Amino acid sequence: MTTPSNQAQPLNAQIAAGMPNEFLTFALGAEEYGVDILKVQEIRGYDTVTRIPDAPDFIKGVINLRGTIVPVVDMRLKFKLGKADYNEFTVMIILNIAHRVVGMVVDGVSDVMQLSAEQIRPAPEFGGAVNTRFITGIGALDKRMLILVDIEKLMSGSDMSLMDAASSQSLQ
Repeated sequence: MTTPSNQAQPLNAQIAAGMPNEFLTFALGAEEYGVDILKVQEIRGYDTVTRIPDAPDFIKGVINLRGTIVPVVDMRLKFKLGKADYNEFTVMIILNIAHRVVGMVVDGVSDVMQLSAEQIRPAPEFGGAVNTRFITGIGALDKRMLILVDIEKLMSGSDMSLMDAASSQSLQ
């Protein structure tokens, strides 16, 4: 079955079909990551969040985005990359994932990068030492390496289950 647009196919199917893919690239520390641009709703400056009691550290809390309560995840804390410093470059990427709006805090947004199937390598195997279930692959463009994140798989992981509870909370 063929589909008229890239949006209707999952990322892995697009890669397998040899279709070019566009990724929003963002920085966490010295590393660059990429998410499927079709999942991105908007990019905003970092905003104060309302903390949810008893939530893990990487779940910063929620924001009210034009009437929608949006859970916010700090990706530096989620990936255990050390303490997050918030400055003028810190941004919040608002994503649409599985009919849900989610925000993720990153150190900065770089650009939109188009990668062909030949530029995407499979995620490396680390055995049980590193969980790579949410890494789609590694994008290689010249000397740049881009860790491609399956954001739906990451955000729907069992450790993120509190996000459903957080997003149903009200800021009243």
